Amino acid sequence: EAGVPPEVVQLVHGRGETVGKALVEHPEVPVISFTGSTETGSLIGETCGRMHKRLSLEMGGKNAMIVMDDADLDLALEGVLWGAFGTTGQRCTATSRLILHRKVHDRFLRRLADAAERLRLGDGRVETTDVGPLIHEAARQKVQRYVEIGRQQGAELVTGGRIPRGRLAAGWFFQPTVFAGVRPKSPLEQEEIFGPVLSVVRVSSFDEAVRVNNDVRYGLSSSIYTRNVDLAFRAMQDLDNGITYVNAPTIGAEAHLPFGGVKATGNGHREGGWEVYEFYSETKVCYVDYSGRLQRAQMDTYDV
Repeated sequence: EAGVPPEVVQLVHGRGETVGKALVEHPEVPVISFTGSTETGSLIGETCGRMHKRLSLEMGGKNAMIVMDDADLDLALEGVLWGAFGTTGQRCTATSRLILHRKVHDRFLRRLADAAERLRLGDGRVETTDVGPLIHEAARQKVQRYVEIGRQQGAELVTGGRIPRGRLAAGWFFQPTVFAGVRPKSPLEQEEIFGPVLSVVRVSSFDEAVRVNNDVRYGLSSSIYTRNVDLAFRAMQDLDNGITYVNAPTIGAEAHLPFGGVKATGNGHREGGWEVYEFYSETKVCYVDYSGRLQRAQMDTYDV
């Protein structure tokens, strides 16, 4: 229907260890673009390095939203609800960590808990639904494991943390979950969960917020809510991520701009925008001499 020539786009279904492995290792596939876990991306990288294939990786994330003490709290609340729970946390840029300045921590946390408890679970195709299901039972079990880890390690379960009762118990639903008092370097704060779990970290300054944001292995997306233009521009410079939003959640990238991250999130390339054309193109330089005599290149000034 779009007019794409035959065989330009081919879709092959299968598991990574069979179909994916065959595609990556095939000698007639010169370029690979992969979106998925850092562990799988590392394995693909080993193969592509050995076979001299061009590779673009888009992998894990542990994205943080910073709320400073001068922020518009109404706007920030809307942002974190959408960023953390809008796609049930199943988005590479989903907001997994909330870094709150101590001066707004308690009152913002109360508002967040109240709002999260009022989110409506259900069929994602229905307009009145706020939070849909996870993709399968294994994903829900992973979320449950991290909730249990959080409890065991002393984080405060503010809301959620369980499978809903009633008719939704039969699906792969999980209550929007907020943990407070999450310690930096703990599994809740460091590891990608890919579910509706938000970890709240309390900080005392902008510099501390930046340190907490940066002190993870991933570097995909970050955001800061502030009315201070100086802090906004410092955040754009200091936050160690491929994408930074100011007064917006960690999701919502525009398709016409480069997309990707740093550290264990990517390998230096970007999806989307103008950079993708460079990745999928091969540079070739051609010289045509129409002078009829030898042209000495660059520094070659010696006599022949």
